[in-house]
Amino acid sequence: MDRDDLAARYLRFAEVEAAVASPHYAALARAVAADPVVLDLLLDLPRTKRQPNLLFAVLRLLGGVPADGAELHDRVVADEERVRAEVLARATQTNEPARAASLLPALARVEGPLALVEVGCSAGLLLQLDRYGYAYRTATGVHRVRPDAGLVLECSVDGSVALPDDVPQVVHRVGVDRNPLDPADPDTVAWLRALVWPGPQEQARLARLGPALELAAAHPHERVTGDLVEQLPGVLAGLPAGATPVVLASMTLVYLDDDARAGFADATAGVRVVAAEAPGVVVDVPPDPHGRVVVSLDGEPLLLAAPHGGAVTAV
Repeated sequence: MDRDDLAARYLRFAEVEAAVASPHYAALARAVAADPVVLDLLLDLPRTKRQPNLLFAVLRLLGGVPADGAELHDRVVADEERVRAEVLARATQTNEPARAASLLPALARVEGPLALVEVGCSAGLLLQLDRYGYAYRTATGVHRVRPDAGLVLECSVDGSVALPDDVPQVVHRVGVDRNPLDPADPDTVAWLRALVWPGPQEQARLARLGPALELAAAHPHERVTGDLVEQLPGVLAGLPAGATPVVLASMTLVYLDDDARAGFADATAGVRVVAAEAPGVVVDVPPDPHGRVVVSLDGEPLLLAAPHGGAVTAV
């Protein structure tokens, strides 16, 4: 990857991923794409550490969201060592509980009770999906699931989507991550807050994040540290008898190379897989012009979903 390639990556982020969700991040990404100094500093990092949302989250963690491209440039240059250290130490472990509303229609098709295994689990907020409530806004009204839950996730529905009347019965939960986060750790809370994009959904996302972290801290799941492809066989072998194993993947497999994705497919052969990943990662469909992810069950596309949750469309 050279400077032009990286600039193109930031421009794609600006035009596709952030244009609606975060116009401010879109503007910062365009500024980075036109800044050879910042691009060269990024090129000095490992390939997996150059993504816009990681850089922007680190800057937000260290000193708030830059006001514009000029401030971003000045801070990256003046504080290069600290920015570099944080980028190398962190990962884009966005843990958005609203994504659970996108996954629930797929999970509802699997006969329970369920043993959930989430790869790239971060703090494990999606593993708590049976403890949330849901309000699906359809053309005919609001479809509610567990309306009395402490945290109710709202989701708009476009098209004919089979919505469940209840959450699945989950009897076991395992999260696999190279660096699983402790939802009770203040550093985890600070980092996950920093990963929230500034924009029209910012306050709603932050308002969901706090209660979801408290819920996860009150109901700890099993955490497994390591490479997901290497760890999956042992994790799956250790699940309780009588439960249906289901592997969850939400915006995780997109970060794997082709060999690792093939390894994931081998490790999950014969196991139910619910995924919310970019087009072409699990399901071979064209890229979505709105940056939506494909929600699939065992490789069958079911929905298109906003990457941070909140909206689904039938396919």
